[in-house]
Amino acid sequence: MAVKTTLKENISIALQSIGGNRLRTSLTALIIAIGIMALVGILTAIEGIRQYTNDAFAGLGANTFTIQNRGSGISFGKGGHRKIYPVITYEQADRFIKLFKMPVRSSVDVTVSGTAIAKYNSVKTNPNLRVIGSNDNYVAIKGHTIAFGRNFSSSELEHGANVVIIGDDLKQQLFKKDDAINKTILLGSNKFRVIGVLASKGANSFGGDKFCIIPVLKARQIAATSKPTFSITIAVSGPGALDATTGEATSLFRNVRGLRIGQPDNFEIFRSDSIQEELTGQLNNVTVAGFAIGIITLLGAAIGLMNIMLVSVTERTREIGLRKSIGATPAVIRKQFLIEAIVICLLGGIAGMILGMAVGNLIAVQISGTFVVPWLWLFAAVALCTAIGLLSGFYPAKKAAGLDPVEALRYE
Repeated sequence: MAVKTTLKENISIALQSIGGNRLRTSLTALIIAIGIMALVGILTAIEGIRQYTNDAFAGLGANTFTIQNRGSGISFGKGGHRKIYPVITYEQADRFIKLFKMPVRSSVDVTVSGTAIAKYNSVKTNPNLRVIGSNDNYVAIKGHTIAFGRNFSSSELEHGANVVIIGDDLKQQLFKKDDAINKTILLGSNKFRVIGVLASKGANSFGGDKFCIIPVLKARQIAATSKPTFSITIAVSGPGALDATTGEATSLFRNVRGLRIGQPDNFEIFRSDSIQEELTGQLNNVTVAGFAIGIITLLGAAIGLMNIMLVSVTERTREIGLRKSIGATPAVIRKQFLIEAIVICLLGGIAGMILGMAVGNLIAVQISGTFVVPWLWLFAAVALCTAIGLLSGFYPAKKAAGLDPVEALRYE
């Protein structure tokens, strides 16, 4: 008479066998746990970084592009001399804005300093303040909002007035809970009256809120270099207009720069969506690398598990013979050993998922400020553990199922 066992009974038998070989089973489960921890941990951290970049670019707006000076390149001809491209002057940027007739919002920007110090009374900041010169469109184009005060007026922009809009970080450092509007601060040796405070963008702000904005004409006067380079940021109405607007801007700016047909561009155009796509592509590459690391570790664990299952078959030869003698079919024996291998994998996998989420979120929380639960990868890890258990247990289970019951009972 054939013996039939339920899934619950098979799992109970598997747990009993695991309990009888705790050290061996623990070491195998530990290897599987390390592999799953590497897999889930890396992918959890990457998911946190992905959320951060998506939120950050959503705040910047996906329908913008920036025309800026081309970086220094290396020419491998004529001895490999470094080519220096001419800066974009304010006159070129201003002329472009006046000639560009498409329905867009635009700003002319210049970085005065990235290491400035701001001072109010006896309080001063560290030398890590960015001072940016721009116009009244900068705030909206860059995805900021004014929490207190106002934007630049036409008169202030036209005359290069000593007024400033400060970021939330700078406000907290200099004024704490006090009102900053109409207070005078020092930026280097220049006095500026605060007319606006930007709302904080928190963890989703590239570079944080340690910056301030002054009128672009005033920025020209106090720039550290005699020939600062300007950039032009343009926001279009929607993603459908981005390609056409970028093409038109490129053509017009070539004329403004005096480039002839056939000459290469001596400026660069960066689209916000293309930068995001590039970052997403890099994250996808890291994801594949993390997945590969986890798989390689799990491959070693699978080999170790197969060896343990083969040893288990040898040690339990008499038990297998006894089961067969009372009616257990090869299918029942095979199922018992397969389930035992799967249970070991799942025990290690669960421990690995918990550890992986903990380790991954140590990084994710620091970057994005949010706790990430990568449900997709958790389900994938469970499926992977089950597959490893099946693959590792298949040969030992087949060997156990094929044992002759008479010979097995004689085994010493």
